[in-house]
This record gives sequence, structure tokens and C-alpha cells, in this order.
Amino acid sequence: MFRSFVLNNYLGKEFLKTVLNISMVFLFLGFTLNFFEEINFFKDYDAVGIDLPIILSILFVPSLLYNMFPFVILLSGIWFFLKIKKTDEIIALKVSGMSNFSVIVIPSILSLIIGIVFVTSYNPISSYLVKKYETIKGSYEQDKDYLAAITINGIWIKEKSFGKSNLIRAVKLENEELLEVSIYQFDYNNNFIKRIEAKSADITSLHWKIKDAKIIDKEGKISSENIKNLTYRSMYDVKKLKSLYSNLDTISFWNLENEINLLESRGYSSKEMRAKLQQYFAFPCFLLSMLLLSAVFTLGVGFKESNWVYVFVAIISSVIVFYFVRFSAALGKTDKLPVEASVWMPILIIFIFSAVGLIHANQK
Repeated sequence: MFRSFVLNNYLGKEFLKTVLNISMVFLFLGFTLNFFEEINFFKDYDAVGIDLPIILSILFVPSLLYNMFPFVILLSGIWFFLKIKKTDEIIALKVSGMSNFSVIVIPSILSLIIGIVFVTSYNPISSYLVKKYETIKGSYEQDKDYLAAITINGIWIKEKSFGKSNLIRAVKLENEELLEVSIYQFDYNNNFIKRIEAKSADITSLHWKIKDAKIIDKEGKISSENIKNLTYRSMYDVKKLKSLYSNLDTISFWNLENEINLLESRGYSSKEMRAKLQQYFAFPCFLLSMLLLSAVFTLGVGFKESNWVYVFVAIISSVIVFYFVRFSAALGKTDKLPVEASVWMPILIIFIFSAVGLIHANQK
């Protein structure tokens, strides 16, 4: 029993050390690539020095690592199992009474634990950092005078056009219409000009069609009412409004349920957010499936060639898994598959494929 504990402790430490080393490589590569991308973005800003691209890259890389971590586990597993195989440690382990399956158990358990820790602890931190990243970078965007947000008080839009600053509030979005719309107009000195109240606004295009409107002047008097059709030129249409949550990495696991309820109460589709929530739930299992897949490629398949064959297999496998997951997600977005199935199906298929391979490997 003591010998088993020592061996499992050794396997666990070596696997964690490998995961840490591969993670550092991914962090370095991610930082480098994003750093050059930020430099290219700020090349036309003379007042921006080298420090801002560095800060932004530091804020962005943790989120990048989270999204790429299944592939970190795949590479770490291949590296770890290949190491104990090439150094004949696997033979010593088998002599001590351990099978191929026993060797895989500890890394598998650690992959599940790492997945849970990443979702519950690491993800909230990376989400906060990437939100900070978007806030800082967004302040340099050319259209920074335009802003839209969804809150518990309704849908809010701020924009500038034709020498006026407009603040728009609507209770909710229903199909392609904003309901109970209020448009507050100010001049560029923030002096109130007038307010437009309407029951609804058709926002299928940038030229909103406002229905049953009334205009209230700065004195609070109704200057016009019962206006059946009024056109308002906006920077937002229904498509742009629905893309407000295009980067779901800014929402942490713990806040996602509240955001789903908020979106649904405002008439927005929460399909992508529900898919993201399922991805959070599936993340530990995804890591486990990638670990098992790495075991199949190393313990289940005996390449006699150099280590570059394993590198090639790891890269090809990562590409295939990446596009398979994206394809399944696309099926979920287009209602070809239920949201839950689109998230769990790739993981289940990888798991089944790995299980069959490991059964074969355990017989060796």
C-alpha cells in the first residue's frame, strides 16, 4: 500500500510539473502574439508607448490560456506518457504491479480537479481581467461615443449624431422591436433639448421606425403627439444590439446564470449564454477526455520513429478537435442540435474513442 502511494505521488507530481511547463509555454506564446497585435492596433496613436500593449497583453493572456487549456492537457499528457515510456519507467511501474490503466488514473483525477478549479476559481479572475482589457482598449476605439448596455432597468443606448447627443432607454426587445422607448436629446454641451416617447420602435435597420410617438420639449410640454410614424437614424440595429455579448469570456461562471435571466427578461435570446454555461459544466470532462486521448496516442500506439511523430500527431489532433467542437457549436446555434447536445457530443465521442483505445492499450 505504501509503495502504491509513493508511485501515485510520483506520477501526480510529474504530471503537474509537465502541465505547468506546457502552460508557461502557451502563456509566453500567447503574450508574444497578442503583444504584436496590440502594437499593430496602436501604431497610429502617437501618445501610446510600449507599456500599454504590455499591460493589455498581460490582461488578455489568462483568458486565452483558459480557452486553450484542453490542448495544454493534450500536449501535457502526450509529453508525460511519452517520458515514462521512453525512459522505461512504464516497465518498472508494470513490474511493481501497475497496469497501463493504473498509470492513467492519477493524471485523469488531476485533470478533473484542475478543470473544476479552473471553472470555479481561475475563470472569474480571467473574466475580470479580459473585461478590464476590453474597457481599456475600447476607450481607444474610433466609435467610443457610441455605447449600448443591458441592465435591470432596461436597455440603454448612448450615441451622437447630427450635432446632438442622444440617450435612449427601452423596457425590452421583442422580436425586432424595442418596446416603451424614450429618446432624450441633448446638444454637445449636454443641454437638454427634447424627449421622444413611443410605444415601440422597429429597429430592423439603422433607420428606426418609431410608432405612436409624442415629443416633449425642454419645458416639459407636449409639442407633438399621436405621431404614427417617425424616423430616427441610429448607429444600432437589431443585429448589432444582439451582439452586445459577443465576447462571453467577460462573464464569469458565477455570474452567467444571472446574465441569462437578465437577457431573457429583456427579450434577448440566451442561447449562446446557455451554451457557454454548458461549456463551463463540461470543462472538467473535456480535460479528462483530452488526457485519455493523449494516453491512446502514447500508451496505445507504439511509434518507432522520433518524437516528432508524436508532435505531428498532437498538432493534427488539436486541429481536428478544435474544428469538431466549433462545428458542433455551430449546429447548436442554428438549432440543428439542442444546446446541451452541441456541447457534450464532441466530448462524449472523444471519450468513447479514447476508452476503446485504452482497453486495447491495457491488454498490452
